[in-house]
Amino acid sequence: MKGVTKLTSVKIITDLYKRFKGVALNEEFTLQKLVNRSMDKYLKDEEYKKSITEYDELQISGSNF
Repeated sequence: MKGVTKLTSVKIITDLYKRFKGVALNEEFTLQKLVNRSMDKYLKDEEYKKSITEYDELQISGSNF
């Protein structure tokens, strides 16, 4: 899969991103790694997919977060 990428943009919750960035910086873990690994696991792991689909603890602010 290396070398085959799709440039995209998404809107993310600002405060959530700031918190992620603070934690991830210390661990050298990027948003790109999180998204790619999360999508892969979402497609392969039914329990993970269900937990993500049913997760409802985010603050909705006029969008479909």
